Amino acid sequence: MSVLTLLLAAAAASVTPPAASVPGQPLIAPAIIDNNLEILGDALEAEQLKKRIFVDVKVNGIGPHRFLVDSGADRSVVSDGLAARLNLPAGESVRLQGMAGAVSVGTVEVAMLTIGKSEIGPINAPALSARHLGADGLIGIDALADQRLLLDFDKRTITVQDSRTPFAANDQEIVVTARRRKGQLIITQASIGNRAVFAVIDTGSEVTLGNRALRERLYGTRRPEKMFDIELLSVTGQVLKAEAIVLNNVRIGGLILNNVVVAFADAPPFALFGLSTQPAIFLGSDLLSSFRRVALDFGNRKVRFTMR
Repeated sequence: MSVLTLLLAAAAASVTPPAASVPGQPLIAPAIIDNNLEILGDALEAEQLKKRIFVDVKVNGIGPHRFLVDSGADRSVVSDGLAARLNLPAGESVRLQGMAGAVSVGTVEVAMLTIGKSEIGPINAPALSARHLGADGLIGIDALADQRLLLDFDKRTITVQDSRTPFAANDQEIVVTARRRKGQLIITQASIGNRAVFAVIDTGSEVTLGNRALRERLYGTRRPEKMFDIELLSVTGQVLKAEAIVLNNVRIGGLILNNVVVAFADAPPFALFGLSTQPAIFLGSDLLSSFRRVALDFGNRKVRFTMR
């Protein structure tokens, strides 16, 4: 029985001009893709602007259907409603480990998912509630591993390219090198208040999530006066209680971001990435949308930020 783990992240941020990156960052070894591990992105059901971007996808040649693009998800999924409309055959159940607990969910057999020129299949895709997904499905790393994903937040468009296609750079672009672990892009040249932190790029999430190690690194055991309690709702409908606060001096490569909302909780994905004891955050679409464009080059392990 495979394990299906859901990630959550996102933020709202303002950006200041480039500065020198912080030296002495710890290193992460290149990822080994574990086909038995399935990781998905959680949606946050809250009164926030929806900064996520969707793309048209064909399922078994039928479509287009509206799918969320999630760089924090190992596997693609379809909604239970779409599975019913297309009469997709039922597959085996999988054990899903969400932010707030584990639950068994059914899968459906998909012969082919098509996004642009990229095709994946056949796959057994978890079938999750369309109400919690907010889409007909989700495109994950299994469809993006050899691709370059260009998110244009001004035009609200997504472009998918082969990673071997030359990339036209410009003077407003900041390039940050990333590592791969479990398929996701992890930036090691990141810090908060000059304290080193691992940053995972997660386009499918809406609130930046920090782990307990990061909270203790920043505040110890005390609770700052401006910290507040929130509840995060996963795609399983389960609730995770977290503490949130607005942070400044968040550095990613040579970029400095201010007014970043970070929620703190001990979510299972940190342990799966080997980051439960090291300060880490998942960067979501609210933070990424502070830029004009963000290009995620999975094949070359590069993240390109284009300033506004």
